[in-house]
Amino acid sequence: MNTAAVAAAANYSAQQVRDLEALGVIPAAARSRNGYRRFSTAHVHALRAYRHLAQAVGPVAARRAMREIRLLPRDEAAALICGFHAELNGERQQALAARCALESIRAEATTEAKPVEADSMTITELSHALGVRASTLRYWEKVGLVAPERVATRGGTARRYTLTAIREARITVALRAGGYRIPEVRTTITAVRDLNEVSDSIAALDTRLEVIAQRALALLRVGTLLAEIIEFGERLGYGAGTASTGERDR
Repeated sequence: MNTAAVAAAANYSAQQVRDLEALGVIPAAARSRNGYRRFSTAHVHALRAYRHLAQAVGPVAARRAMREIRLLPRDEAAALICGFHAELNGERQQALAARCALESIRAEATTEAKPVEADSMTITELSHALGVRASTLRYWEKVGLVAPERVATRGGTARRYTLTAIREARITVALRAGGYRIPEVRTTITAVRDLNEVSDSIAALDTRLEVIAQRALALLRVGTLLAEIIEFGERLGYGAGTASTGERDR
């Protein structure tokens, strides 16, 4: 196949095919004696694989993976792809943990627990409101779960918990009560910090979970194509093509 034919078969433009070849995403095309590129069905498969992989993990990671799986030993190439599945699952678990925390806070509002209504609180006020020790709040700050501000006082400085810090403390209380360990809580707090308005956080997380699901499906769709490249690369023509003399950029 020439460049136009492989582009049409893989639903790319001819220029995109040339660019992806230059980037090493697909193997270098063989050249005819007159210098024209000659592609095979293996190139069509590689282009289709890249499309799904880019949807799943992003174009930068996909380009790197498409180059490396043709060069790495089979076990390392397979592990590279398995790593993408693990990373996506990790993102999903983080989003689910954050959603669980926010749901706990929303449920807390319907209980008889003392609400936290102040714009900011001292460590003593917050410890009383949440029913935890001040030393516990200081420890949570030390391990990165809560980030109070420091304000000047006559004797030096004191902690002041803003609405954001109060929210983080409440999330931590809810998750710790649910059996989450400190590293798991830290992962959740990191996810929540990435969100904007609290009122929209659950909806944002639902959207994130749907996007992750779509990316995971794309990764599953590309699995067979990637397995062929890893397992039968040279035999199916995924290896680099050889160039003839007098090549031209066609």
